[in-house]
Amino acid sequence: MADLIAAPATHGGTAAISVVRLSGEGAIRAAEQVFRPNGKKPLSAYGDRKLILGTLLDAEGEALDVCLCTVSRGPGSYTGEDTAELQCHGSPVVVAEAMRALYAAGARQALPGEFTQRAFLNGRLDLSQAEAVIDLIESETAEAAKNAAGQLSGAVTRKVRDVLREMTAMAAHFHAAVDWPEEEIEPFELEGYADTLNGAASILRSLLDSFEAGRVLRRGVKCVLLGRPNAGKSSLLNALAGFERVIVTPEAGTTRDTVEESLRVGGVLLRLTDTAGVRETEQQAEKLGVRRALEAAAEADLVLAVFDGSEEMGAEDLQVLETAKQAEKTIALVNKCDLPGRIDEEKLCSVFKTVIRVSARTGEGLDTLKNAVAVMFPQGSNAPRGEILTNARQAQAVRRALEGILQAQEAARMGMTPDAVLVGLEEAMEELGRITGQTVSADVAEEIFRRFCVGK
Repeated sequence: MADLIAAPATHGGTAAISVVRLSGEGAIRAAEQVFRPNGKKPLSAYGDRKLILGTLLDAEGEALDVCLCTVSRGPGSYTGEDTAELQCHGSPVVVAEAMRALYAAGARQALPGEFTQRAFLNGRLDLSQAEAVIDLIESETAEAAKNAAGQLSGAVTRKVRDVLREMTAMAAHFHAAVDWPEEEIEPFELEGYADTLNGAASILRSLLDSFEAGRVLRRGVKCVLLGRPNAGKSSLLNALAGFERVIVTPEAGTTRDTVEESLRVGGVLLRLTDTAGVRETEQQAEKLGVRRALEAAAEADLVLAVFDGSEEMGAEDLQVLETAKQAEKTIALVNKCDLPGRIDEEKLCSVFKTVIRVSARTGEGLDTLKNAVAVMFPQGSNAPRGEILTNARQAQAVRRALEGILQAQEAARMGMTPDAVLVGLEEAMEELGRITGQTVSADVAEEIFRRFCVGK
């Protein structure tokens, strides 16, 4: 069992309740030094996962708080080690004193993600499940949380292991037939494994096909409002956000830098960026803002090109139009539709597939915009919750595994020898092992767990 670690598992500010957890050798013994149950039994006499009322003690043994404590013994605990959790009142001072008492009892400060890392090392979670933990913590929508919960329960793991099991059986049959020809082993024939390879490729394709939806589900859509000064970009952001997020004035060029806000539009999480108005300028601050606006548009998943419908199109609008054309997905917004229209909407329709008349002042057209975003970025996938791939590292491994299987299929079609077919197969097995953590390097695993907060 590893050395004893301790950390607060809840936010550091004032709260109703705070949780401090321990894991490792001597966890229950250390908890007994800082917690005195109300009954006559010592803490170690209680069973696992039972909440016990008692008194929290400081490093000097004086009463600090009335709190609850629970213990879980390894290997059935979250980390696979003996663990304990103290649930005290959420005073930062109480938590700090509880940690000081635990240090005096022999614990050290846990590193970021160390509890979950121990769960992985002790076989309680595989690496894809461990990554689902951080996805669940960082979820910003209910759909993202539900999918992460499905991954934590092992949905992706089961898919990967199904493929690995078939590949392992195929490789084992080949090596057995080659290494022990004198045994009565059924001859290894590639034709008999055609369905196996097809099935494995189908499973991996379905996982990979879900990644685009999963990427949006997990991190949202990087969206940029692009337009000339006073087209109404900031007013639109405020209207979508429902509050005055950005300063709006009649003066052109009020927004000098990018302003970011995360909000739900049509059920889609948009990482919405308001930018400086696109125009030629000699002012250095504004020039830098325009450059950043164009850079943001080049990197965006969606560009909302905003045009002032009450004015004729000018050179600045044409620059916006040309920049927006380079984006993967765009929507043209003809703002100020509550005023008499002067813009050439036919020209916009010849460039943009979607043109929507809106008014940031009255809210007209915003529902149409929300519906258009929902159509462009549909939430969910044909895959069940938990089987939507959201992790770029895992998606890369699936892509390479699929390439290995396709290579094996091609070798079989060309009539190559079985050992040549097994080259692609073994590459696929190596890549799938990276998803579960079986073949991942220690450095990669360390980097993954550094993303976690302390106490998880």
